[in-house]
Amino acid sequence: MINKLADSVAQALAGVEDGATVLIGGFGTAGIPGELIDGLIAQGARDLTVVNNNAGNADQGLAALLKAGQVRKIICSFPRQVDSYVFDDLYRSGKLELELVPQGNLAERLRAAGAGIGAFFCPTAYGTELAAGKETREINGKHYVLEYPIHGDVALVKAEKGDRWGNLTYRMSARNFGPVMATAAKTTIATVHEVVELGALDPEAIVTPGIYVTHVVKIDRTATQAGGFKKSA
Repeated sequence: MINKLADSVAQALAGVEDGATVLIGGFGTAGIPGELIDGLIAQGARDLTVVNNNAGNADQGLAALLKAGQVRKIICSFPRQVDSYVFDDLYRSGKLELELVPQGNLAERLRAAGAGIGAFFCPTAYGTELAAGKETREINGKHYVLEYPIHGDVALVKAEKGDRWGNLTYRMSARNFGPVMATAAKTTIATVHEVVELGALDPEAIVTPGIYVTHVVKIDRTATQAGGFKKSA
């Protein structure tokens, strides 16, 4: 009987190794798998390469993982924000590598990994420092840059509902990078707020099929700093 439900975050993360490439969903503070990030800090894997839309906010979530000294390199689109002081300090002191990737390229490089695409040409970043050292080509009168997929050892995503087979649905903007990251990683770990019976999810509404998911962990709803579910008054 297929049952991908893990008893705890710690159990789901037990196999993450030092040096792993970890894809972490989230867009700003929307859809950040905070419980999984905290669990990864407690698990202790180090020398990680982390892929995310940004480089963390304040001292929570991804920023806490950076502050713990467990990340060697970050691949992201928006490393600097008003509250990205953890990243700023680490980067300026040479303790953290950065690969800056335009957001559309980031999503497509992840999608390409899941789709089995070896590489693709994209016009974004042509003629800029981000294209330095990369192969370029003129196609039908337009200039393109060759980009390669981003494969992950582990993907950490936050979903809304799931079943024991690992089928997932998401809530609004919390969907963001989760679906493409789930397809791009060898192991995908998802948190859900609700575990439903098999067949309860409309097949047409399932965003991430269970074939891409390794572990599902149920978590409680918590108040978020910006939007999302709020505690009762």
